[in-house]
Amino acid sequence: MKNFIARSRENGFFLALPSMMYLGLFFVLPLVIVFVVSFTSRGKGGVPILPPTLEDPFTLEHYDRAFGVFSSILWRSMGLAGVTTLVCLAIGYPLAFFISTRRSRKFQQLCLFLVILPFWTNFLIRTYAWRILLGDEGTINSLLLSLGLITEPLQLLNTQFAVLLGLVYGFLPFMVLPIFASVERFDFKYIDAAHDLGANDIRSFFRVVLPMTLPGVLAGCALVFIPSVGAFVTPDLLGGTKGLMIGNLINNQFGGSGNMPLGAALSIIMMGVVLLSLLIYVFANRQESDA
Repeated sequence: MKNFIARSRENGFFLALPSMMYLGLFFVLPLVIVFVVSFTSRGKGGVPILPPTLEDPFTLEHYDRAFGVFSSILWRSMGLAGVTTLVCLAIGYPLAFFISTRRSRKFQQLCLFLVILPFWTNFLIRTYAWRILLGDEGTINSLLLSLGLITEPLQLLNTQFAVLLGLVYGFLPFMVLPIFASVERFDFKYIDAAHDLGANDIRSFFRVVLPMTLPGVLAGCALVFIPSVGAFVTPDLLGGTKGLMIGNLINNQFGGSGNMPLGAALSIIMMGVVLLSLLIYVFANRQESDA
């Protein structure tokens, strides 16, 4: 029996070896390179000085700049990602509840189809469509002008509002689907039991419905916040300079004559924010499971 277990472990190791090599080569190694580059000095053309010299040793200068000069962009990125998550939750939770409580299975499938329908079109094309809608001569301004509600075009494009709108539009399905899966498993007899015990609708929701669907809420928040904080296309096309986020800042540092070590430091900071978000999700999910 012991020989069988040993052979199974050995065979399992060899079966997992290709995946381990792939992750090591294309995930761990690039991460280590970015981490090392973030401590190097900037050379000509923005490239890092490797290997370090006595004149240009390893330095924390880029992290100082990231948390100093660029701290406002870091906070803006996390703030927009947080607001995006809250708006998606406020819209997605009732929508997921509405879909899951429909008795007609065909109607449920139709609603879910409409939720995931935007994924059939490239995200970049959908974002460009918002530029047409929000532009000074776009659909929204043209409609408001023709109705006489405004006398001059509103500044909708190249604003933080446009970035928020684009992020909510892009990531709303990632909030709806996990919550829908949780509500689908929810037994609505618990609500009847809560009413029999004297609880009203609001108390039943906060004491029964929300705790039992919280795993879906936590998963949806993680799926929305993490890609939102590092978003690049939406802030670049809809926000301009007013919607600059950490993803755009990193791209600027690695392009042209930017500062690659600074870009690497910003990348490490962004990965730290993502890792912290994942840890919070895992901790909250574990606490919910233990409860």
